Amino acid sequence: MSGLSNVPIAAVTPAATSYYCGIDIGKRKHMALFLDSTGHVVRPAFPILNTRDGFAQLVQELQNLNGAVAIAVEATGHYWLALYECLSSQGFDVVVLNPLQVHAYHRSGVRKCKNDRGDAFWIADFLRIAQPQPTSASLPTLLQLRELARFRYGLTAQLGDCKRKIVSVLDRVFPEYETLFSNVFLVTSQRLLQEAVTPEEFAEFDLSELSHLLQTFSRGRFQAPQAMAKAQAIQEAAHQTVGVSFLRTAIHVEMRCLLDQLQLLEAQREQVDEALAALMQKLPQWLTTIPGIGLATGATILAEIEDVQRFSSIEKLVAYTGIDACVYQSGEFEAKRMHMSKRGSPYLRCALWQAAHGAIQHDPELQAYYKRKRAEGKHHGTALGAVCRKLVGRIYVVLKEQRPYLVH
Repeated sequence: MSGLSNVPIAAVTPAATSYYCGIDIGKRKHMALFLDSTGHVVRPAFPILNTRDGFAQLVQELQNLNGAVAIAVEATGHYWLALYECLSSQGFDVVVLNPLQVHAYHRSGVRKCKNDRGDAFWIADFLRIAQPQPTSASLPTLLQLRELARFRYGLTAQLGDCKRKIVSVLDRVFPEYETLFSNVFLVTSQRLLQEAVTPEEFAEFDLSELSHLLQTFSRGRFQAPQAMAKAQAIQEAAHQTVGVSFLRTAIHVEMRCLLDQLQLLEAQREQVDEALAALMQKLPQWLTTIPGIGLATGATILAEIEDVQRFSSIEKLVAYTGIDACVYQSGEFEAKRMHMSKRGSPYLRCALWQAAHGAIQHDPELQAYYKRKRAEGKHHGTALGAVCRKLVGRIYVVLKEQRPYLVH
């Protein structure tokens, strides 16, 4: 899981904060430790049960401190969410850290021990030294957005899998069907497959009835002459098919189930899109003004980046997305072919990739940039990665300055 802090930005001065609380997150229990402003341990690491009573104990310990306290937790899985909600509701400012940050800071220390108590110390000490700003108040909305955006990603993957299975079924019993429509999953085609699946069923149709169905399902796109011609082509293909006929009983059941699944998944994705649109309206963002970025990709990008103020430069955001190039150099050797680092959220990279595909179709500037890279001999993936890098720059400016993208 991606963390919520990346670039330390001073927000709480050492003079204003007397104590630093570091909390190492676990599934059943957490480990907390308090430091003072000089780095001395004022409360050794102690366990906090992941229960209401455990949370109440921690709140009491924090309230007993004679001075202002800054709190940091690691974004470990989803186990930090309940504790974050509890502490926020009690009025505490909580910094949510990326575990990679704390790990890097830990490695800079002399002692190399690894345990929950030690981790709590390093979290508190990182908080004391780096002084990261408290996590944005819009975090709960962003977390909802990320939850739904990732869920939508899963639905889309299931839809793709379902479509591949439908094509596989047709390849076995009626391979010619795929050539009859520009896309098997057009509404007309889907509705027709609900009426008939096997070639035998299509062949048994009355020609005029099949033509009428095509006109109805296409909502008038097929007029009578075109519908009749298409119906004749379907029946001719059904009579001449090389599909396997003895599978038709099993395939009939399989296709019906797959078509039902497809409809359900599409309806569920529409429902998720409506919820994403409602959440996006609650957040100050202009991502969807950038050509190539629609609702779903915009929601994913916004949720995965979280607070752009954490990044002091475009380069740091690029590194966070994982689209920066890995550099391998040792002595006099330096690798000529470099690959993306692919660190950070895979959901964010996938959304950027989709946005880049849209951008080279709808943005003349990026389309020309992509073609120029291809003319230089770059592979499609390499050229598209360069477009992603351009998009990240636009995303950074739009989010940082809170304004719509201005088309040049």
